[in-house]
Amino acid sequence: MRFTKLHGLGNDFLVASPGGEPAVPEAGELARRICDRHTGVGADGLIFLTPEKGEPARAGFRIFNADGSEAEISGNGLRCAAAFLAWSGAVTSPKVLFRTAAGERPSEVLSSRGPLFEVRIGLGAPRLASKDIPFDDDRVHERIVDYPLSVIQRTIPVTCVSMGNPHCSLFFDHFPSRGEWRGIGAEIESHPFFPSRTNVEFIRVVGRDEIEVLFWERGVGETLASGTGSAAAAVASMLKGLVDRTVTVRTAMGSLKVEWLEGGEVYQVGPAEVVFSGDYPAA
Repeated sequence: MRFTKLHGLGNDFLVASPGGEPAVPEAGELARRICDRHTGVGADGLIFLTPEKGEPARAGFRIFNADGSEAEISGNGLRCAAAFLAWSGAVTSPKVLFRTAAGERPSEVLSSRGPLFEVRIGLGAPRLASKDIPFDDDRVHERIVDYPLSVIQRTIPVTCVSMGNPHCSLFFDHFPSRGEWRGIGAEIESHPFFPSRTNVEFIRVVGRDEIEVLFWERGVGETLASGTGSAAAAVASMLKGLVDRTVTVRTAMGSLKVEWLEGGEVYQVGPAEVVFSGDYPAA
């Protein structure tokens, strides 16, 4: 199988060359093997694309986590997919509409310099009701803001949203130690109130227009960045009234911009970079 490795702020993906997508069970097992950082190529996820030329271009988008589970969507994955299609020449339009399990999501390559691309993506309107996240504590919630969640023998206030995939945000004045927040992230990911598991964001508000975030990704673990996680962290901060409608999200390897239009959709602008291409024995 021919693949290209890309990353968005260190959140790395392997994009399979179009046309070679196996059936779901085989795709999940392939993702688990090829994403292994010791015995495979190493990545947070494996992406399969089915591009169609046009104006705007369209492409099917499927993504599998490093543990072999299929995710609904990935913000950094979408930016990397758009960069790959532009870099490879698979499409000629700077705009691509991706068909994901979470719905159609637009992208636009704003600029490129060699292997480095700046991409704008639309992530749709955040879903806030408990049934849409999903979050199930046997009650119905229109919004989940500062919910007291019992984690590791203590109660932590959490704010939850869906960006097409589930997210749980925690706020800190000072981040816990790496060992502590990784333990919290692992426990929340599989908490029984999240029937589809969840991604977890650890947020420090820097100012009205800036936040800093650490990421624990469902099916992956600690990641350097997350596109939908950045969007969810920004939305959670806005729901709590801590930031304005446009915010810079600082990650371990750089920053991206998130904008939530009043009562509408979330947009994100950030980098994606081509690293290398190779061949992997898919059998």
